[in-house]
Amino acid sequence: MSIKEILVNLAYKRAPGPLPAFSILDLIRFFRILAISGRIGRGKIAKKLDLGEGTIRTIIKRLTKEGLITKTRSGCSLTEKGKKFWDKIKEVFPEIVEIKGNELALAPYSVAVLVRGYADKVRSGIEQRDAAVVSGAKGAVTIVFRNNRLAIPGVSLDLKKDYPLAFREIMHLMKPREEDVIIISSADTLKYAEYGALAAALSII
Repeated sequence: MSIKEILVNLAYKRAPGPLPAFSILDLIRFFRILAISGRIGRGKIAKKLDLGEGTIRTIIKRLTKEGLITKTRSGCSLTEKGKKFWDKIKEVFPEIVEIKGNELALAPYSVAVLVRGYADKVRSGIEQRDAAVVSGAKGAVTIVFRNNRLAIPGVSLDLKKDYPLAFREIMHLMKPREEDVIIISSADTLKYAEYGALAAALSII
C-alpha cells in the first residue's frame, strides 16, 4: 500500500463505535510531533496540535493497536514500526516548515511542504490551492523546481527574479532537488496552515 492508503486505512478503518474525529492530516501532524519530541505526554500533544484531548486519546488508541506507538506514564513515543513508517512519510515529504513571512504569504501563518520528485503531477496549481482551502487555509502557492529554477505555474518562470525574499527562504529551508514541489499554505492559524499544506501535498501523490 502507498503512504496515502495506509494513512486513510488508519484514519477511517471501521471499528465499533462512532467514526473517529480525526483525519489523515492529523495523523501526519501527530507522527511529526512524536518524531521531533521523542517522547511526549498526551496533554502536550493536544496543545501542540490544537486538538481536543478526546481526539488525541482516540488517535493514541488507534496507533497503539497498530503497533506504531507505545505509551507509558512519561508519555507516547514511536515504536520501531512507527519510526519506519515516519521515515516513509519523510521520503515523500522531507521538509515541513513554518515560513515566517515573504511575498508569497497570504495570511498571518504560512507552512511549506516539500514533495520529493512530484513536479510532473503539477498542472496549474489550482488543484493544490483548492485542496488547501477546503482544509481551512486561506490559499496556497505551488512551486516547482525544474532546470535548476524555481517557478510558479502560470505566475512566475523565475522565483529568484520575481520573488527574491521567497526564493532565498525556500532555498535555505527546503533545499529542493530537480523535479521537487514546494507548496506554501497560508491561514489565520498555524494549525490550518499545516492542514492546507499537507492537504495540497497529498493531492499530488
